[in-house]
Order: sequence, then structure tokens, then C-alpha cells
Amino acid sequence: MSAPQKSRETPSEARARLRRAARLAAVQALYQMEIGGRGASTVIREFRDHRFGAAGEGEEFVEADEDFFDSLVSGVVERQAVVDPAIDGLLADGWRMERLDATVRAILRVAGYELFQRKDVPARVVIDEYVDVANAFFEGSEPKFVNAALDRCARQARPDEF
Repeated sequence: MSAPQKSRETPSEARARLRRAARLAAVQALYQMEIGGRGASTVIREFRDHRFGAAGEGEEFVEADEDFFDSLVSGVVERQAVVDPAIDGLLADGWRMERLDATVRAILRVAGYELFQRKDVPARVVIDEYVDVANAFFEGSEPKFVNAALDRCARQARPDEF
């Protein structure tokens, strides 16, 4: 986004943009943790030191809500023993989290964490945001799968919003 476009952003639009970037980064961080076998604190520090930056710092840096990113990654790690079984229970018979693509697993874990633990974010926003993240990684059926899984998850986690 160019500087003139950013200056026309409302505060809520800027917050949404920074949170969107944090969600994408959280999915990338969880993927990196799983594939590389690295801990949350190491990966969070790496993202803060080498991937996040302020606007205008260069293309290699991403402007994101770093505190929200930290809370997502740390929250998934802390609550994974609750989130994973909840998501497993929503998958079709014969499917388990372990059978899913690592990126899809990361998307479902972060989104599941938000749905079950971050009641400050409306369920429909969570679903829309993570379907967009899925679309950033996949062109096939995965975004539809993520949408369906998160819809079931949201209806279980927050029935009052539906």
C-alpha cells in the first residue's frame, strides 16, 4: 500500500490491516515451528527481529501488529492441547489433524485459537480472515475446506453469534 493510501486509512482500517498481517505471520510461524522443530519464543523473536518493521523499511519487512502476533502464536502453543482435539472433532470421519497439510493445520490452529479464546474478535471476522490466508497459500480446494471447518468450529465455539 502506498504512503498516500495509508494516510487515508481510518484507525480501524489500519488496525485491521496490521492484524491481517499478524494472522498471516502467525500461520507462517506455526508452520516454521512444526517443520523446523523450533520453539515459540525463538520463532517469535526471529519474526520480530527479521521480518517485522515499520512502513517504508523495505520490501523484506512486513508491517504487522506484533503484540497480536505474539498473543496468537503463544496462545496456540499454550492452548494446543485444547484446540487440536476440538478441531479434530469437527473433521470428517477418518480425518485427523495429522493427516492435513502442515499449512492447513497451522491455519486451523490459529483460527481455532481465536474462535475459542479471543471472544473480542467476531467469529465471522475470524472465518473471513483465515479463508483469505488460505487463499494466499492455496489455489485448490483448501480454502473451501478451511471455510467449512471454521464455520463448524465457530458454531461450536460461539453458538450465540449464529
